[in-house]
Amino acid sequence: MSALLQALLNSLAGLRAALRSERAFRQEMILLAVAIPAALALTGDPVRRALLIGGVLALMSVELLNTAIEKLCDHVTPEKNGEIRDIKDMGSAAVFCALILAALLWGAALADSLGRAPGGAPPTVTPAGFAPSPPR
Repeated sequence: MSALLQALLNSLAGLRAALRSERAFRQEMILLAVAIPAALALTGDPVRRALLIGGVLALMSVELLNTAIEKLCDHVTPEKNGEIRDIKDMGSAAVFCALILAALLWGAALADSLGRAPGGAPPTVTPAGFAPSPPR
């Protein structure tokens, strides 16, 4: 079996393990399932779509790393340990930072979308509601 195929199989096994054991990862998978069509509907710009979906994927990646760190820590020493607690807290903080990143990306995209007319043009402000003159 090629190394690339083996790496793919290992990755899929890791995703399955996370889905089985981690509630937060299952929630993030649902978030991704919602984020993909939402990004497609929210913007026609492929870069913005990639950033929105990528923000959720980054969150999921950090969640996977945090889960791996926690499981390794529990395997190394199942008893209470101050240093292990700090390590787990740092992993949790990394997930929090990734969550903030995703929220900032989506918040900015939603704010931008709400401030624009269909088609991406900024809204036209006219005095007393009069329609603007057509371009010549």
